[in-house]
Amino acid sequence: MQLSQDQVLRFLQSVHPYDVLPQDILSALAGQSEIREVPADGDIYEQGAKLPGIFIIYEGEVEVTDENGETVSQLGMRNSFGERGLLRDGKAVMSSRAITDATLLILPAKAFLSLMNEHDPVRRFFDRSRADKPSKQTRQSLATTQVDTFMARTPITCAPDATVREAAILMRDHHVSSLCMTDGDKLTGILTIRDMSGKVLAEALPIDTPVSDVMTTDPITLAPSAIGSDVLHVMMEKRIGHVPIVDGDKLVGVVSQTDLTRFQAVSSAELVREIAQASNAQEMSKVTARIPQLLLQLVAGGSPHQVVTRLITDIADTATRRLVALAEEKLGPAPVPYLWLACGSQGRQEQTGVSDQDNCLILSDDVTDKDREGYFAELAKFVCDGLDVCGYVYCPGDMMATNPRWCQPVSVWRKYFDGWIAKPVPEAQMLASVMFDLRAIAGDARLFGNLQTDTLALAAKNSIFVAHMVSNGLKHTPPLGLLRGFATIRSGEHKNRLDMKHNGVVPIVDLARVYALQGQLSEVNTRARLVAAINAGGLSQSGGQDLLDAYDLIAETRLEHQAEQVKSGQAPDNYLAPSTLSEFDRSHLRDAFVVVKSMQSAIGHGRGMLS
Repeated sequence: MQLSQDQVLRFLQSVHPYDVLPQDILSALAGQSEIREVPADGDIYEQGAKLPGIFIIYEGEVEVTDENGETVSQLGMRNSFGERGLLRDGKAVMSSRAITDATLLILPAKAFLSLMNEHDPVRRFFDRSRADKPSKQTRQSLATTQVDTFMARTPITCAPDATVREAAILMRDHHVSSLCMTDGDKLTGILTIRDMSGKVLAEALPIDTPVSDVMTTDPITLAPSAIGSDVLHVMMEKRIGHVPIVDGDKLVGVVSQTDLTRFQAVSSAELVREIAQASNAQEMSKVTARIPQLLLQLVAGGSPHQVVTRLITDIADTATRRLVALAEEKLGPAPVPYLWLACGSQGRQEQTGVSDQDNCLILSDDVTDKDREGYFAELAKFVCDGLDVCGYVYCPGDMMATNPRWCQPVSVWRKYFDGWIAKPVPEAQMLASVMFDLRAIAGDARLFGNLQTDTLALAAKNSIFVAHMVSNGLKHTPPLGLLRGFATIRSGEHKNRLDMKHNGVVPIVDLARVYALQGQLSEVNTRARLVAAINAGGLSQSGGQDLLDAYDLIAETRLEHQAEQVKSGQAPDNYLAPSTLSEFDRSHLRDAFVVVKSMQSAIGHGRGMLS
């Protein structure tokens, strides 16, 4: 087909984002464009080939396939392809061929990259990282600021055998309100002004009393990667004013209430405070009922999805711990050490405006059947019933501590994991997927530490189990239809909508879990798993970054949908109508699903990365 420059110009004027370019720029672009005819079933380019530019379909249909020959997209008139490779290293990320006879326009690589650099509409359209939303990148608040940016990096320390007088002199001379006790770089305790007044002065202890007699041993700590609101929530729940920051066992900083003065996340912290002081589940339910409004405020304020979900999960964690404490007040002290754990979205710190409860109990091997079926069964019922009152409805699959199967001693849990790994039947794969997302909430965390480490090591060494986990993780697929469309739900209450949970974020959650398993990574949060997999080499830098960008866009689109529902007075859900999105947002969302499908294909064929 012969096309004149005027025909190409008129065509570009009908294609976004070129339709918003100045007329002189568009005319020059039309003059530089190459026209290529490709017969049906003809190859356009192979993966890894150097790209001459970005391709736009003038007429016909094109199929894009990944390295394993899997179809990831079928494109029609006005659709572009090839931009991912151009924006990376100039080489094709996938392969493409014509389904029918096709006429293609090729905008030269140099011209395309100039448009990206000089024209915001073009950059925004092809930039999949959402970097065009400055509020999400530059917003500085307690909620989005990592602890290591504002902690005191040189905490004042002293030895536990120092006297309280020596400690008081150190505090006075350095104008600090706390001292960290260390053995080498390892934190062993903390001494605060409150300890000095309440334990030393009030009790009239001698000034030569060793610090070890009055300090707090094994203080609550956080990692440098924690966010400021994590600190505030811990302070409000535990009623403490100082939180040491440790990297592994090494003390690297300390945060005091003064450090948080200009970083206030009042809304979420206030909910945590009210729940921590509640006397029953009914009082807590009045607080948790405000979570949808909190979600709306956080999304409207530009908070990234991983911050929104962590703040919401913090509230569930606080409610769980408070209910556990109330249960102990009612039932008395536990007969043996135990640990309450969360799995599912709470375990991953990824709760949104709609969440059920998934939890379990790990008990000391010293527990008797009488105590397990008596005390701990009552404790589990008290907490799970309370969570249901608070809006965290009972798990439909009965993955709760009230199920005797999930209220067991350490040795039984170890047999569970060993059995699932040795014989990965479908039920074992499902249970392992849930239980690999466990996170300690309340009780003795030592009951889980070795179990988690040993299980990861055992699972990673079993190639058959890993293969089954990969297969199980590919059961949820992105909702991709033909010709740039979406595969929406076909019937029922949510007809013509996208399930942004099971077909949106869950495929990425499953991928991240497999990467963590393969790399024996202890992270539970999905985004943290992806970052750790990239750093450990389990994901290539380029493929991993593509998947992170896709996850961010899909997760934020889900939260924005829920926020819009809250704004209009509806209960939030996970079912999004594509018709409510702009053409721009639909295009980006579909491209994100294409990335996920590509990564599923890669890991399904044994590679687990995109290069």
